[in-house]
Amino acid sequence: MDNIPRSQWLRMWQASEPSHIKDLAKQVSATCSVTDLHIPKAGLGLLQLRDSAMGDAYFLGEIPVTKAHVRIHSPNGQVAEGAAICMDDRAGLTRAMAILDGVLAAKLPGWELVERSLQAGAVHVQADAALRRANLSATKVDFSLLSTLDEDDDA
Repeated sequence: MDNIPRSQWLRMWQASEPSHIKDLAKQVSATCSVTDLHIPKAGLGLLQLRDSAMGDAYFLGEIPVTKAHVRIHSPNGQVAEGAAICMDDRAGLTRAMAILDGVLAAKLPGWELVERSLQAGAVHVQADAALRRANLSATKVDFSLLSTLDEDDDA
């Protein structure tokens, strides 16, 4: 957990199987009381960019966005909050990630399981990054190997 910053936790969990994330959230929150501070919502967000030449703002398109914010009361009296905002349209999955976020951040009972799922997600992310790098290197072209016409030729 120490080597993966909290800002990257959602990315790691999104690389895992959604059913695993939901099951894990149910498991670690089974003895807890989970309250929605904001009802999980799914909607569309507009992706805005700025034109580099004129500096004018324009909208590139819409992206699905889901948001969840929960408060978790553990049986031992600890209280924690977790939140998640994902580019996804599954509110249940986003709520599950918010629960995992709160459990891991406050080290509530079951946090070790959540940390293991985070590490497993990190392995998936690293494998995906390696595959992307391999695909990118396969598409590189070395232009120095191309021959050029000799300008002195009168052909």
